[in-house]
Amino acid sequence: MTGGTIEHSAAAAPLIHPGADPLARLRADPLARLRADARRRDADGLRRTLSPRGGDHDGLIDLASNDYLGLCRDPRLAAGAVAAVREYGTGATGSRLVTGTTDLHAELDRRLAAFTGTGAGLVFSSGYLANLGAVAALGGPDVLVISDRTNHASIVDACRLSRSRVVITPHRDVTAVERALAERGEPHALVVTDAVFSVDGDVAPLAALHRAARAHGALLVIDEAHALGVVGDGGRGAAHAAGIAGEPDVVLTLTLSKALASQGGAVLGAPEVVETLVDASRAFIFDTGLNPAAAGAALAALDVLAAEPDLPGRARDRARRIAALTAGSGLTTTPDPAAAVVPVVLGAPEDALHARDLCRKNGLKVGCFRPPSVPAGRSCLRLTARATLDEAELTVLGGALEMIARSTGRSLHT
Repeated sequence: MTGGTIEHSAAAAPLIHPGADPLARLRADPLARLRADARRRDADGLRRTLSPRGGDHDGLIDLASNDYLGLCRDPRLAAGAVAAVREYGTGATGSRLVTGTTDLHAELDRRLAAFTGTGAGLVFSSGYLANLGAVAALGGPDVLVISDRTNHASIVDACRLSRSRVVITPHRDVTAVERALAERGEPHALVVTDAVFSVDGDVAPLAALHRAARAHGALLVIDEAHALGVVGDGGRGAAHAAGIAGEPDVVLTLTLSKALASQGGAVLGAPEVVETLVDASRAFIFDTGLNPAAAGAALAALDVLAAEPDLPGRARDRARRIAALTAGSGLTTTPDPAAAVVPVVLGAPEDALHARDLCRKNGLKVGCFRPPSVPAGRSCLRLTARATLDEAELTVLGGALEMIARSTGRSLHT
């Protein structure tokens, strides 16, 4: 062989006697563990693959993406992105504290805060980093963090990075939150929850959680990722709908990549919260700013929402239609979805994969969630509604759901 890398790899491999200690074998081949783990995931039906799509979703009806308002291909958003690139270039060029804050970023900070009814905003380069940045900066050794059991992975990771003691409470259990707050020894506390939970599609009891947090001097951090643009008057989010947006002890995090059809995230709250993040959030300080195209597209999406305030209601209507079709076929779902997410609970990973494949054969692209994304026994399809779904597409979905129900012995029809 003449390739330098291959020759170097072969020469460096140590010689291990066939009867050597198994631990020595693993040390000699550090990738053996990864291959063994992959074989176990294969056996459990938990392998994942990347499936590149064409520009038209391969001709499939899209019920998998987070494009809840159908704005991803809207020419108004494309024009906003193009105008931003022409003025500011293709990249932010640095962290927001150095060269990465443009006039567009500052405007987006202000517009997001105004749209949701909060005091101030700070845009991050992703929704994941917004959660990491908020919880890690607001947490600490003297802060108890209380997190719902089904919160998104970004919140789970944020809790781990916070250096706080973390209490995981049962799903939507306000009493458990109150108990943890009352029994804490720490002087400070955060209660952290999704607004709309990303798989089941149900909404958190935000008003009750806020009362509990306020009674015990805690901040309430709400991830509006699946609520912004879909829930509440004009899509202003679940906190706004609950009447608690803008309260000084409420902090919102969100993503721009779902209903707003762009990229990035933000933290919204009192000016003191934003000032703390600018000073102390590592996920903000050490990350390159959001690229200008994404900022321009997000601002254009906010303009569209202002011009077409009925879009969020149309997305919620399509979600209710999808849930009715699912239940009508005999499959298990959330009966009254709060936003655009509709689960189809199937139980075993192989049943979920079979259902996904049936959908694809019928021209539908759907999400398929298996452990560790969901608990064991809760593998499911996740169907996401779009404001632009039409009757013909819903009819195709209804037929596919009937096929899934019959093939899994759940059909209500003979």
